[in-house]
Amino acid sequence: MWGDELAPLPQLEQLISASSIPVQLSWPAPPLRPAPDSVRALYVNAWAFGGKRFWDLVRLADSTEINSLVIDVKDDTGFLTYRSRVPTAIGIGANGQLRAPDAAQRLAVLHAHGIHPIARIVVAKDPLLARMKPTWAIKDANGGLWHDRLNFAWVDAFNDSVWVYAAQLAEEAVQLGFSEVQFDYVRFPDEPRSKMATARFQSRRPGESVRDGVARNLQLLRERVKPLKVPFTIDVFGMTTYASGDMGIGQIWEDLVSVADVVLPMVYPSHYYGGIYGARHPNSEPYKVVKAALADGQRRSTELGNPTAEIRPYLQAFTLGQPRYTPEHVREQIRAAGDLGIGSYVLWNPRSAYDPRIFTTPTTQLGRKPSGGSGHHVTPELEAVRR
Repeated sequence: MWGDELAPLPQLEQLISASSIPVQLSWPAPPLRPAPDSVRALYVNAWAFGGKRFWDLVRLADSTEINSLVIDVKDDTGFLTYRSRVPTAIGIGANGQLRAPDAAQRLAVLHAHGIHPIARIVVAKDPLLARMKPTWAIKDANGGLWHDRLNFAWVDAFNDSVWVYAAQLAEEAVQLGFSEVQFDYVRFPDEPRSKMATARFQSRRPGESVRDGVARNLQLLRERVKPLKVPFTIDVFGMTTYASGDMGIGQIWEDLVSVADVVLPMVYPSHYYGGIYGARHPNSEPYKVVKAALADGQRRSTELGNPTAEIRPYLQAFTLGQPRYTPEHVREQIRAAGDLGIGSYVLWNPRSAYDPRIFTTPTTQLGRKPSGGSGHHVTPELEAVRR
């Protein structure tokens, strides 16, 4: 495993003492440190945060340009990383699979190393919450809960209680020591019309569209996060920078950048359909696709004429299809963002395993043979790595 190449870290108790950095904070807690001017982050799943890989990631940050970690607080299972005192979490059993019971101590280590900790909270894809609070869930016209293609139940994104729960978890995360909160799945399911035909949203207001529902509840979420004095950031589909409609999920670029402090489009080259941006096989042309997608977002933000959210892209650090991704493929995406003046990014790998050579490989353009064609589509085979 690549982490073995790095020098071992001292044990946690050697790194930090309770007298030097508090791990029990009184509420309300200010953020322990402001965000870096350029956030260069790695996604860290809950198991990696709570296990031995945590130390590999700390060493990696200590020795590279990485200065931040995006850590799952609530992932798309609905279970929490550490024990919560939020009544809804207790009531539905979200504390039933704790991945990092010593989260406060691990956060203290990150602060001691100058690493910016960001709490990731999944909102609408929460099968546990849907099952335990069915009145908050999407119903099926044929009876019971509606399920997506992978048989996961979703909560109803029209229901403001779902978003209040996410905000309560954010408050607790900041109290624990996180310096930023990032909300994912701030949308409706990305399913074919045939699959959505039986979905019933009992919390939908008269005449309200899915776009209206997302916009209304993002505003609610923003207002509840504002007193925490931490950045309010949201993860969104990469195609939002390109698509004129809401793709059936309720996300419109102009809405998103008008409400958040930071918007993170997931511009993974493997998620784009052949022909978009003149790339016959987008996954083989990471520089071209990422640069074009982010340029679209910059242009649309500028056209609003008002201050808008910072763009901080999620970049692909995993393999989906051909070619097999190397450190050079990842670095090309970082370079594409940098060439547009975007110095912040988050790398996504579902296993939270990152090759250190990503941060030392010279940047050279990979095959960028121009091709014709047009069109775009987000394929259905992406759930293994999509959020």
